[in-house]
Order: sequence, then structure tokens, then C-alpha cells
Amino acid sequence: MYDFKSETVEIQKKVRAFVKEHVDPIAMEVDATGELPLSILKSWKETGLICMVAPKEVGGPELDAVSCAVVMEELSYGCLGVATALGANNLCSFPVLIAGTPEQKKLHFGTLLEGNYGAFAMTEPCAGSDIGAISTTARKKGDEYVLNGTKCFITQGGLAAIYIVFASTDKSKGKKGLSAFIVERWREGISTGKVEDKMGIRASNTVELILQDVRVPASHLLGKEGDGMKLAMKALDSGRLMVAAQAVGVARRALDECVKFVKARVDNGKPLASQQAVSFKIADMVAAVEAGKQLVYRGAMLKDTCQPYSRHSAIAKLFCTEMAIRVARDAMEIMGVYGYTRETYVEKIWRDARILSIYEGTNQILRGVISRSLLR
Repeated sequence: MYDFKSETVEIQKKVRAFVKEHVDPIAMEVDATGELPLSILKSWKETGLICMVAPKEVGGPELDAVSCAVVMEELSYGCLGVATALGANNLCSFPVLIAGTPEQKKLHFGTLLEGNYGAFAMTEPCAGSDIGAISTTARKKGDEYVLNGTKCFITQGGLAAIYIVFASTDKSKGKKGLSAFIVERWREGISTGKVEDKMGIRASNTVELILQDVRVPASHLLGKEGDGMKLAMKALDSGRLMVAAQAVGVARRALDECVKFVKARVDNGKPLASQQAVSFKIADMVAAVEAGKQLVYRGAMLKDTCQPYSRHSAIAKLFCTEMAIRVARDAMEIMGVYGYTRETYVEKIWRDARILSIYEGTNQILRGVISRSLLR
């Protein structure tokens, strides 16, 4: 493990205290209802971490990548759904950090730091992994752009006060014609459609977002027309590191729940923990979690020191997410029927973990990213 700076250790302690006080008591309840109380966002704002990457110049904490990874790991240890909801403000902020003007940063980060959610609006019904297939359009009209289209699976989309919307400003150019815009929720023509009833991460809000003749000032364009693909890829490089950190937190929790169970369980008159088959399986789980940690914090260090990290981010996300799914599965199998019932936390962890290999770039896509970096 890497030695954390004293500031990062203090942040870790703060998040662990937040999870213990605010997340643990309601995790099972919000999983059942599918609704995260707004009081959680208010309490999260009080930690000063509501938008971890917000620059100090606009009143944010401006955490480095290592500290952000620590936050996401600890939140996910408590509940992956809560971590996904609270982490949405990071993903939607990366394009603004990369290409935003001082005025755009003030608008975007000011909205989030006031105590609001933001959302990253890219995915569409026919444009998931294929970003070039985005059909949402942004037509220039005078000193405004008019946006039309439908987005889907937008995290916190039904609750967000501000969006980063990806739309085509030139359909003839395919993915090279994509652009990114800051769009406030209050603008006329924005509505939400279907609210997804998900298998896991139920504490996070996932919706269809509809844009119908939504007018935004030309000054809300991030960078230049055609910069959308570049901004999306850079944002996802950062986001994938955070998903890998989430996976480590999920796997740690599954391991801890399993260890707690086997220490207390007696089978055929002998403690379950004394059985070699069980202890060897747990050893494999421990090794996998530790390997995942190394990948996450190595990647975060690469980013913080301005070294290339795109391929490493893909590797970390691929390994850690599949590791988390495997550890959750193994914990459930060791616990048997008890791990399969909703009375134990492992069942929830298994359902939550399954999304990790899907969102922010499916693992099949990442295999292509990794292999192309060597074979092209």
C-alpha cells in the first residue's frame, strides 16, 4: 500500500465516521425503497466533500486522485448505491475541470457546492459504449444552442440541478462532431421519463432524461465544437479509477461480512473458520482485495503526478470490478443459504457489485482499450 498523506488519512477518518453515522443505519432500508433521503446529501455537504474535485478557487476542497479514491472506497464499503449517488458530482465535473472557463467553473461548481447533485448525460438508448452513435443534437441559433434528444440511465438525473450534456453539433462528422454543454435543470424543455427499477445500487437515482428544444447560451459550450469525444474519454479515464476504488470498498465489505460469519458459525461441532476449504478461500479473497488496492492507488498516483494513466485506469477498472463480483460471490457461497437471504448484507453486496463491470465503460470495451494499447 502507498503511504497516505496526513490530510488523506484525516479524510478517510471523516468518511468512515460519516458512513457509520449516516449510511450504515439506512443502507438496507434505501435498498428496499430505492430512494435516498435528501438529508443524506445535506449531511454529506457538511463534510465539505459534496464535490471532491471542485477547485479551491471556487470554494471546493480540490482533493487529489488518491484522496478521491479513498473517499469512494470508504463510501462503497458502506453502500455502493450511496457511493454511486454521491460520486455523481465527480464524474460530471471532470469535463468542466478540463475545458471550463472561469465563468463556467463558477456556474457549475457553485451549483454543486450549494448542496446539489449534478449529472453526466451521455448514454442513449442506441448509444451506450458506441459514443459516436449519439443522436442528441445541438443546433446553433444566434447566440444560443438548441438541444433535442433523449438520454437514458442517467445517474442522479432526476435529482440533478445541473447536467453535462453530450450532443452532436455536426452529425456528418460522427464522434468528431460531438460537443459538451453545461445545462441547468431549470431550463424549459428538460424533463425526466422512466425511473429505472434496478437490481442493485438502488439508493442511486437512474432515469431517462428528455431534452426538447432546450435553449442554452453559446457560452455553455465546453471547449470548442467537436471536443465532446475528447472530454468524455478523459472524464471516463478518471471515472474508471473511482469505479475501481468503489469495487475495492465493496470487496472489503463482502470479505469482512464473510469473516464475521465464519468466526461465529459452528458446523458439525467445529468452527467453520477452522475448515481448510473455507480458510483457503478466504486467503484467496484477501489476496485479491489487496491486489485491487495496489492497482487503484498506483493509478491515482500516476494521475496525481501527471503521468499517463489511461491504460492503467482501464486495467484497474477491469481487474477490480471482476474481483469484487468474485469476492461477493465467494462470500455468498461460503455463507450458504444465509448469504442468499435478505437478512444478511452479502446478498445486497452481490446485487450491487454486478453493475461495476457495466457502468463507465463495460469490461468488454476495456479489454479492447487495453489490448489496442499494445497491438496497434
